[in-house]
Amino acid sequence: AEMLPIIEKDGATMRLIAGTAFGQTAPVVTKSPLYYLELRASADCGVPIPPEHEDRAIYVVDGSLSVGGLAIGAGHLVVLRDSSEAEVNATEGSHLMLLGGERLTGDRHIWWNFVSSSQDRLEHAKRDWKDGRFDKVPGETEFIPLPEP
Repeated sequence: AEMLPIIEKDGATMRLIAGTAFGQTAPVVTKSPLYYLELRASADCGVPIPPEHEDRAIYVVDGSLSVGGLAIGAGHLVVLRDSSEAEVNATEGSHLMLLGGERLTGDRHIWWNFVSSSQDRLEHAKRDWKDGRFDKVPGETEFIPLPEP
């Protein structure tokens, strides 16, 4: 954690977890250009969203903010669909996650904890989970069964 860049900007403190943003680069290896930032903002703080990527999102962990005049509260994810200028305006002390990256091509299929560009691979993952062929998660002892549709 101490190797991750800290960025301070007008009432906000950000920790760059992965990628490149605000002229800083995290030491975490990524497979494509992206950024993933933890942001803690004081009330009435405005922070620009890095525009380098076509797909960007903001997750509100705690607090509330507005983006382009839209009010957003805790537990919500806002997806910014283009790389135009955008700014987060915290309406109270807030904890946020900012992320952005290259747009993925092709369709994505999502079911429970599985995401794939192939429906066949998704079905294969379901069978593997149900039959216990996934590696155990270190430190976890509970097995969560596959949900039934």
